[in-house]
Amino acid sequence: MKKLLLALAFVFCAASVSAQGWGLGARVNAGVQLQAEYTFSSENYLDARLGVNFPSGLDVDLTLLYQWNIGQWDWTPKAGTWFFDAGVGAQAALLLHDNGGVYAGVVGDAKFGIKFNKVPIKLAIDYTPGLGCLFADGGGFAGRWYNFGLSCVYCF
Repeated sequence: MKKLLLALAFVFCAASVSAQGWGLGARVNAGVQLQAEYTFSSENYLDARLGVNFPSGLDVDLTLLYQWNIGQWDWTPKAGTWFFDAGVGAQAALLLHDNGGVYAGVVGDAKFGIKFNKVPIKLAIDYTPGLGCLFADGGGFAGRWYNFGLSCVYCF
């Protein structure tokens, strides 16, 4: 698992050296996720997260979100620009606890944070609830309602 995360980090870093509009960072919630962002314009971007979570055991998940910039404010003009983003996407997870299984579903996202002026860093707190299907012994629908996170992204 460590080798996979290291390889993905290397690929994201190599791709970002040659292209503008990329961001790479981490998101901390009930686990840790490697986060990559690709900005299409000032109004929208793609957010990809790969990581491990420990909500009730060990999960390895991949989340892809299409985000929209809803608002920006210069409350602290010397420090940076505050923002509120919202998005929708998909999530897949490999459940490695109890009897195991696979989870697939849709997620939403609401993110509030600041993009600093003097350093290319974005700090944000977000809420990413999800609803999907659990493919395991019991099966059925499963919700991921308590998915709050704190992220730090370096923007290239």
